[in-house]
Formats: sequence, structure tokens, C-alpha cells
Amino acid sequence: MMERVYIGLGSNLAEPLEQLRGALAALARLPDSRLLASSSFYGSDPLGPADQPRYVNAVAALDTRLEPLALLDALQAIELSQGRVRKAERWGPRTLDLDILLFGERLLDEPRLRVPHYHMHMRPFVLYPLAELAPDLHLPDGRTLRELLAACPFAGLERLSLADDSAPA
Repeated sequence: MMERVYIGLGSNLAEPLEQLRGALAALARLPDSRLLASSSFYGSDPLGPADQPRYVNAVAALDTRLEPLALLDALQAIELSQGRVRKAERWGPRTLDLDILLFGERLLDEPRLRVPHYHMHMRPFVLYPLAELAPDLHLPDGRTLRELLAACPFAGLERLSLADDSAPA
């Protein structure tokens, strides 16, 4: 059975726009899966150390038959193929970050994966792109996306116009 999954994408190194475009192309090639849509790209302030470039973020909707940990493994393989190096520094700069935000109606709390994503409710760079794809979304834990948006201002975000392919400075 296919399940709807929402994946957060982020990059602030090595041509972030191209990193996200490459990630979307890789998502479209996943086995037993179908990429349905992606949001606009957004520039956002970094969560971690301020001495790093701004991020480019988006959200993708995917239907998949993969199990959650198999999908997580596939996403991490995409990150690695695009130059991701996992460092001890939390929220540091990265070529590509792919996060499973929601996986169907599942609530997961495993050592490698928590769904819904544990901080998505506080991240405008996740909520606003997600709202483009599913404005009436109800999360498996009972919250609505509209409730989360009401408590999370559009601060530090910039919807990118890709006509000129300019990334946030």
C-alpha cells in the first residue's frame, strides 16, 4: 500500500539550489515511490551557528511503498551521493539534509527516526513550504497544520524567485 510522505529538504553549501534540484531528481527515482510535488524554494536563516550561509529549503510530497527505515536509508544515501559529510556539530552547514517530516498516519519513535519530525512545529522553513502542498493537513498526533502555522511566524524566511536563479546571500 502506498503511503503519503512529506520530506524536508535543506542545503546551504555547494550551490544549494542545485543540491535541492538534484535531491528532487533523486527522489523521483526512488524504487516503489512516486514524487508527487515539491514546494517553492525558501531562503532561511540558519538554526545553528550564525556564521554560516543562509539555507535553501523546500518540502516534497512522495507516495511510497517503502517502509520508514528503508526510506530513511535511501534518503541518507542521496545525501551522501551529493557530498554530505556527517559531523558532530549539530545544525551546522551542510550540502544536503533530507528529513522525513510525516509518514502517512504513522507515529514513530525509534532510535533513528521520529515522526512527525520532532521540531517541525517550530520551523517556519518546514511549515510554510508544507502548507503549499497540503494546507488542510491533519497530523497523526491530532494537530492541524493551520494550528502550527498560527503559532509559527513567517520570520527569517524568503520565498525565492527562481527566475533569476538567485540564492540567498
